[in-house]
Amino acid sequence: MAMQLPLAPQNVLDKIIAYVAPQVAQRRLMARTQLAMAGGYTGARFDRTTLSRWMPGSGSPSTDIIRDLPVLRARSRDQMRNAPVALGALNTTVSHVVGTGLTYTPAIDAACLGLSPDEADAWSVDTKRRFNTWAESLDCDLARRLNFYGIQELAFRSMLESGDHFILTPRVPRAGAAARLALQLIEADRVCNPNRVPDTSTLVDGMELSPDTGETIAVHVARHHPGDPAAKGGTWDRRTVRGDNTGRLNVLHLFKPLRPGQVRGVPMIAPILEPLKQLSRWTDAELNAAVVSSMFAVFIKMDPEAFQDLFDDDAKGAIVDKSSRWSGEMESGKAVNLLPGESVETSTPGRPNPAFDPFWGAIVRQIGMALELPYEVLTMHFQSSYSAARAALLMAWKAFKARRDMLATYLCQPVFELWLSDEVAEGRIAAPGFFVSDIVRKAWCKAIWTGDGPGSIDPVKEVAAARERIDLGISTKDSESIQYDGVSWQDKHNQRVKEINAEKADGIYTLPIGRTAVPGDSAGGNDPSPPSDDDQPEPVPPADE
Repeated sequence: MAMQLPLAPQNVLDKIIAYVAPQVAQRRLMARTQLAMAGGYTGARFDRTTLSRWMPGSGSPSTDIIRDLPVLRARSRDQMRNAPVALGALNTTVSHVVGTGLTYTPAIDAACLGLSPDEADAWSVDTKRRFNTWAESLDCDLARRLNFYGIQELAFRSMLESGDHFILTPRVPRAGAAARLALQLIEADRVCNPNRVPDTSTLVDGMELSPDTGETIAVHVARHHPGDPAAKGGTWDRRTVRGDNTGRLNVLHLFKPLRPGQVRGVPMIAPILEPLKQLSRWTDAELNAAVVSSMFAVFIKMDPEAFQDLFDDDAKGAIVDKSSRWSGEMESGKAVNLLPGESVETSTPGRPNPAFDPFWGAIVRQIGMALELPYEVLTMHFQSSYSAARAALLMAWKAFKARRDMLATYLCQPVFELWLSDEVAEGRIAAPGFFVSDIVRKAWCKAIWTGDGPGSIDPVKEVAAARERIDLGISTKDSESIQYDGVSWQDKHNQRVKEINAEKADGIYTLPIGRTAVPGDSAGGNDPSPPSDDDQPEPVPPADE
């Protein structure tokens, strides 16, 4: 919707000119209007050539977004299927944010609940074991195709690709057993207005809004995808976001709002669809040109007079028919007969184009800026110094961590709270006061969601830095362990205790270099005396950048 300019008032001269020469009067009126609107910001002026035709709309979030969403989703999915840069950006983001999945670590508020450390640990171990059993089973998916970690990846991928994603949280019985929580993934297209009725102030693209607060109170879900032939006629189900009596969360909505009042999300690559498409077209053209220029074919040109003298009418007809059926497609090593009088005119293709890679890199850098992905991370090509590569990864991980926190906050934690509520209500887990107080319930539900670590560029430097942070007291072993590979220090400690005890039992345990035995240590064959200077490991020189 183009912005309407408030026209300047007409005087007597304007009306006379309008009667005699309307086009001249129109230009005069627009010029006076633009002059009257000139304010303090150059970007708001209309009397400059570069800005005179720049009149974007200024609509509400629904006006600016909803109408374009079907096209944006279709073009986004097309790019994800066929454009390497778009698919690479999506895969890189999903792999670093979700990876093998965000895992649950209990962090209950024992002080608030009046539990001793041993009681809190016992409850945490039992609850984690039970939740992992549910999360690793296909029963957590209504369609029984994915476990909880696969659901995380698919839901997050769908949100980035389509703009938003919905998860229904029904309770269903399995093989005669009691009803348990099962998640149902709903693609964005299926949430739309019943029978395609127009949007209203309380119904926007399938989202039913409260007229008082503006919150989403229900969603309308089509039973079939609009792109499915079975969707003709269509049936919609109204799903309330929260239970009327219990307040139970029935629908989860994953999206990133960009404006207040926005109810539907836009695809991750929506702002850069045009440059992505143009870059893909240019890449295809350069690739085709390089392929054609690399082919070698022989063209046989026939003299018209010799053609008339050497062949009879049947032979002439066969030659003409064969030559006329050549489609023009090139093939390496092919001999092509041309018709009498035809010749091949070629131009120097200049392929491969030496300017292709620098310009391609310049456009991809701009695309990376829009996606919060440094060029090196987006292209997975690191050829600069250690410092530059590490800076690129750190910048990318800020965006990855923000998205991981969003996934944990709006998917993982709500799902866990739904699961825990069922377990407590049915007596499988004891949590006194869970349904009595919101504060107590929050204390029982507190959790840490951890994913895969960022990995290491220079492990020696990064381990040394982690040790320094722990020694200074600004970090902990558990924090460094989770940041390294997503596994808690406690899990690693338990495994290390088992390994060390087994090695001691078999008489093969040796102390780590630089450490001494303590009184009572049964590491046989080890000298408990402090190591000499010769036994100390040599300091590792800093790597060249």
